[in-house]
Amino acid sequence: EALRAHRCWFLYLPPYSPDLNPIEMAFAKLKAHLRRIGARTFTDVFKAIGEVCDLFDPGECWNYFKAAKYVAG
Repeated sequence: EALRAHRCWFLYLPPYSPDLNPIEMAFAKLKAHLRRIGARTFTDVFKAIGEVCDLFDPGECWNYFKAAKYVAG
């Protein structure tokens, strides 16, 4: 009531959805890469994460944001 008295309005956020979160899309690709190369030790995982940057090109990252409806076109 106090907020409404000061003419504040509420913005309700939608429920969490990993399908609409660009970082979750990137993490899915990272996890698939780790499974594919069979990284099981800390050293192997650390090395693979360093290599994963080469797997993502700017166009693909842009598509993650488009798929999540953060950008148009």
